[in-house]
Amino acid sequence: MKKNKIAVLIPCYNESATIEKVVKDFKKVLPDADIYVYDNNSKDHTDEIAKKAGAIVRYEYRQGKGNVIRSMFRDIDADCYLMIDGDDTYPADNAKEMCDLVLSGRADMVIGDRLSSTYFKENKRPFHNFGNVLVRKLINILFKNNIKDIMTGYRAFSYEFVKGFPVLSKGFEIETEMTIHAVDKNFKLVEIPVEYRDRPAGSHSKLNTLSDGFKVLKTIATLFREYKPVFFFNLIALLLFILAFIIALPAFLGYFETGLVEKFPSLIVGGFLTLAGLLSISTGMVLGVIVKKHKQLYEMYMHQVYDNKKETK
Repeated sequence: MKKNKIAVLIPCYNESATIEKVVKDFKKVLPDADIYVYDNNSKDHTDEIAKKAGAIVRYEYRQGKGNVIRSMFRDIDADCYLMIDGDDTYPADNAKEMCDLVLSGRADMVIGDRLSSTYFKENKRPFHNFGNVLVRKLINILFKNNIKDIMTGYRAFSYEFVKGFPVLSKGFEIETEMTIHAVDKNFKLVEIPVEYRDRPAGSHSKLNTLSDGFKVLKTIATLFREYKPVFFFNLIALLLFILAFIIALPAFLGYFETGLVEKFPSLIVGGFLTLAGLLSISTGMVLGVIVKKHKQLYEMYMHQVYDNKKETK
C-alpha cells in the first residue's frame, strides 16, 4: 500500500501580503503534503513569494476561482485534497483533523464551518454576513438539509468527490455549487467548527458583495431547476394557476350573476395561463425522469472512479 498523498490547494489572486504565512503554516501542520498555489493572473508577485515559501506554483489564466478549482481538480491526483484560501483568514490548526476524516473514509467532503464560530465577530462587512445567512437558509430549505456554512473556502475532499465533481461555475459561486452537488449525490459530509479571522492589514477582498452575491443567488436558482425540476416547475405551475384564477374570476362571477360572459379577455388570459401551468407540470415530469436517469449514470461513473483509485494503490 502506498502512503496516502495529501494535496493542499491554494487558489490565489494578488495575495502577496499573506501567501508566505499560509504556505508555511500548512507545511508545518502537514509536513508530508504537497502545497499547490495556483496563481490566477496576480500582479503583485504572489507566485514568486509562494515559490520561495516552498509551494508548487502553477498558473490558471482564465480569471475566476471556479476556473482555478477546475484546473486543480483535473491536474492533481491525491488521496485527500485540502482547499484553503490564500488570505490567511483560516487557521491551519484544523487541517490534520479534516484530512484524517477524509482518509479514514468518514467523509467525502469536510466543511470548515465559520458561521458557528467567530465569523460574525471577525467579519466587518455586514452585507456578507446577511448573504451567508440567506444562502444557507435557501439551500437548506430547497434541498432539505441542515448545513451550517455553505460558502466557506476551507474544505477537504476525497479523491472520489474531486474526480466526480463537474465544475461549471467560473467565480466565487463555486463553493455553493460544491455543496449542492455533494448533497444531491449523497456524498458523506462532515462539518467541523473552525475559527475565522478577518483579513490582516494590507490584504484586500476580491469579493464584490452585490455582483458576486447576485451570481450566487443565480447559481442557486439554476441548480434548483436542474437538480429538482419536478419541484421547480410544479412551483411555477402553482403560481400560474393562482394568477389564472385571479384574472378569470371576474368573468365567472359575471356569468353566474347575469348568465352572460362579458369579460372575454380576462377569460382568455386565464385560460392561457392555465395551459401554461399544465405545460410546466409536464415539463417538470419529463425533466424529473431525465434527472433520475442522470443520477443512475453518475453512480455507474463513480464505480469507475473507485476502480481507478484501487488500481493506483
